[in-house]
Amino acid sequence: MSATNTLEGRTAVVTGAGAGLGRAEALALAALGARVVVNDIGPSADDVVAEIKALGSEAVAVNGDVGDWSMGDRLVQAAVESFGGLDIVVNNAGVLRDKMLFNLTESDWDDVIRIHLKGHAGVSRAAAVHWRAASKATGAPVYGRVVNTSSEAFLFGAPGQPNYSAAKAGITALTLATAQGLARYGVRANAICPRARTAMTADAFGEGVPAPGGLDIMAPERVATLVAHLASPAADNISGQVFVAYGDMVALLAPPTVEEKFTAADGTFTPEELDARLTPYFSGRDPHRTYAAHSVAGLDTTGTQPTP
Repeated sequence: MSATNTLEGRTAVVTGAGAGLGRAEALALAALGARVVVNDIGPSADDVVAEIKALGSEAVAVNGDVGDWSMGDRLVQAAVESFGGLDIVVNNAGVLRDKMLFNLTESDWDDVIRIHLKGHAGVSRAAAVHWRAASKATGAPVYGRVVNTSSEAFLFGAPGQPNYSAAKAGITALTLATAQGLARYGVRANAICPRARTAMTADAFGEGVPAPGGLDIMAPERVATLVAHLASPAADNISGQVFVAYGDMVALLAPPTVEEKFTAADGTFTPEELDARLTPYFSGRDPHRTYAAHSVAGLDTTGTQPTP
């Protein structure tokens, strides 16, 4: 293990870490030497703590719902009281309430936004308070890493996931704001758009597909390797970035670009001029040519699901 990717002496919080991707992330961080605060809503967090201790690292479980704003403070407090500090936050916890927009209920919307977006924000806020205070106390930057979990759903505008897509778009924006707002204190923040075979995605992928080395092509451990890297000293120059990660690849997304700029002839558009400029521009346009980044689906070579 090189000095740039060790997490010896570091403390991490991982939400939704009782199973699936969160569990894999917690174990990957522990394998690099991190002490881990394992969060989930049920007893499975204790099982992951036992797995981490079996690896020779330290861990504690904090049961509770990240959708409760106070949970962020509880998790930071657990990290400080148990291990003396906080260095890494991996926001992973989430739920699905998939519905078409016309079938979406208020609770379907509230549950997803609360746990995904509010959960990310609450834990990130608590960590930001801690890191800002620590930086001000020493007059120097801290070691801080935030890895947020977005999704390709925000890129595609998944039709059966308007709530989930909106939450993940919000998480991406939150990540950018975190990276810019906390940079002065030494914090790095990035977002991942993962695909992994977990209980939450049981119906999304086909059967396991062995890849070289025998690891399922959609194994969550593949994504967890990237998360551990982003949490490490090696990622000091990586911040404000969005990655798509699954299978055998990690793809760095570029920011949106301006396709066309329309400028009013005399400084103020009239309805007639807008009609004259915009209507012909979009005439005959492919209806799939929208802001949705469907081209990203072309990255998929896993053979586990149809292209979106």
